[in-house]
Amino acid sequence: MYQPHHSDETHRNLLDRIPHRTGRQIDDWLHDLAEGPSFLRFDEKVSWLRSEHDLSYGHAKALVHEYDLRRAARNLL
Repeated sequence: MYQPHHSDETHRNLLDRIPHRTGRQIDDWLHDLAEGPSFLRFDEKVSWLRSEHDLSYGHAKALVHEYDLRRAARNLL
């Protein structure tokens, strides 16, 4: 069964590792997602990050989840 995100602890650990593994900050990746193709589905965004930027599945999934969390938080304000 498809699960859109990891546990909170795993999610945080993955995000903490991304700058070291990729050489780019989280905000840079989130900007790419915001400016990239307008995919509606979570898994489409993950696939795009993986193919376009050669990210691991776990890192791409964590980035898309973080993007969705921050977008939802902005919409609540």
